[in-house]
Amino acid sequence: MADQYRDRDRPPAHQIQVHPQRGGYDAGMKTLMPQRGPSTSQVIAVLALLPVGGTLLALAGITLAGTVIGLCIATPLFLVFSPVLLPAAITIGLAVAGFFTSGAFGLTALSSLSWVLNSFRQATGTVPEMADQAKRRMADVAGYVGQKTKDVGQEIQTKAHEAGKTEVVGRIESGGRTEAGGKTGRT
Repeated sequence: MADQYRDRDRPPAHQIQVHPQRGGYDAGMKTLMPQRGPSTSQVIAVLALLPVGGTLLALAGITLAGTVIGLCIATPLFLVFSPVLLPAAITIGLAVAGFFTSGAFGLTALSSLSWVLNSFRQATGTVPEMADQAKRRMADVAGYVGQKTKDVGQEIQTKAHEAGKTEVVGRIESGGRTEAGGKTGRT
């Protein structure tokens, strides 16, 4: 009974999967190594670039050594002439910064003006296009005013015609007399 409670955390034996390695221990190491050697073109490339890389590495080392030796020799001179060199270096640095700043501001101004000009051109169009557009607007307005005038004229005529009918009806009812503004009389 103790065996039942002891193996409760482990899965049953029939669910365990085992994957055996083929070829033993050395098979894993052989998969990391290339199966064949380098090609002929790779060997030639390495042989051609090895002297070039070595020469460039040697030149870099000589340049570093020369720079360190020059700095060691020049450091006492910098200390002796520092009252003159330091203000000169600051002045030259500020002048260079001023030229760069001026160039940056000029480039910013030119690009801003170019952007404004392009946006203005896109918004307004060219002069002939603007004239054609103005002509079309004027023609549209003239047509609208003409139509509105015609409509108002017809409305006035309709109201006058209705007023004439009511006046005639009013005359017939009152016996031919009309009253307007407190006066009575015949028309």
